[in-house]
Amino acid sequence: MKVVLQNLYKRFPNQTKGGAEVVAVNNFNFEIPDGKLIGLLGPSGCGKSTTLNLISGLEKVSEGKIFFGEDDVTDLPPERRGVGLVFQNYALYPHLTARNNIIFPLQNLKGKDKMTKEAMNAKAEEVARLVQIEPFLDRKPSEMSGGQQQRVAIARALVKVPKVLLLDEPLSNLDARLRLQTREEIRRIQRDTGVTTIFVTHDQEEAMSISDLIVVMKDGIIQQIDKPQNVYDFPVNLFVAKFLGTPPINVFEGEVKGDRLFIGEQDVLEMKNVKDRKVYVGVRPEGFILDENGPLVCDLSAVEVMGRDTSVVSTHPAFTGVTIRSIIDTAENKVDPEAAQVRFSLKPYKVHIFDHETEERIPVEG
Repeated sequence: MKVVLQNLYKRFPNQTKGGAEVVAVNNFNFEIPDGKLIGLLGPSGCGKSTTLNLISGLEKVSEGKIFFGEDDVTDLPPERRGVGLVFQNYALYPHLTARNNIIFPLQNLKGKDKMTKEAMNAKAEEVARLVQIEPFLDRKPSEMSGGQQQRVAIARALVKVPKVLLLDEPLSNLDARLRLQTREEIRRIQRDTGVTTIFVTHDQEEAMSISDLIVVMKDGIIQQIDKPQNVYDFPVNLFVAKFLGTPPINVFEGEVKGDRLFIGEQDVLEMKNVKDRKVYVGVRPEGFILDENGPLVCDLSAVEVMGRDTSVVSTHPAFTGVTIRSIIDTAENKVDPEAAQVRFSLKPYKVHIFDHETEERIPVEG
């Protein structure tokens, strides 16, 4: 099911007397393709959960339209939209077994949609197989792990065959290993069912790993929509560049002068056909090359070996943060941890420059 969000706004009254309205979603326009998994990504308060609630009908639209396929659902109540919802806290009934939690939405069907007990059980077992919780159908939530409870919540959302599946921070209550396993399961389930899915998260690694497209939001406004790797490789502005990546991008004060890029006083790269100006220079952690004759000279703080990779921690007068993190292959680590300085050359395709005033990325040749 294609989902179209057209000039969507959501305004909330300001809690401060006489204050201006709070615009949580600001002119949101996006067509979500049928059968795709979309990641809504951004920091807390950016409007991503509000957008999800508008799609589900839990919040009323202040302005704009929502279409499921060709049908205008803007004013339809949630129960008539055909959506499946999975929340952060699972929202399972503690006194019911997994089977009865899954069956619960089917018990409210009326008229021609009403199902027999046998049909409901068959449907519950079908989705239980899909999410791989068949052995736990007769357990109550308290007898299940967090990951198993999450799968029950997903099964309950899928049992009515929704047009759209909406997931709001579904993995935030799980430990790191279980988060990895469960997000892989969500991707598998989405591919198996083909249901259009919208996944809200503040975790960029989650969004990048399972989404067909990601939507990066800030202050209710869409910043960028693209395939995850494209957003990482070609961020439209400094906000997007800083939000995606672990460790985050390293940002320096810089300047373009005479087709050369300078970080502080150091001439680090050729920069053709970019007019002279002050810039922010963003270098991804994997964009540094250890080079004893490298143009970028940093003061060495620490060398942290992390198995396959080594993190070289350093500082530089032009750096806008606290410490620079450069990720290199441990096998190539030739840094003396007792040295005062470390030198790097840079991989051009891992370096981005941003206008110092607008913070928009400046396209660079090569």
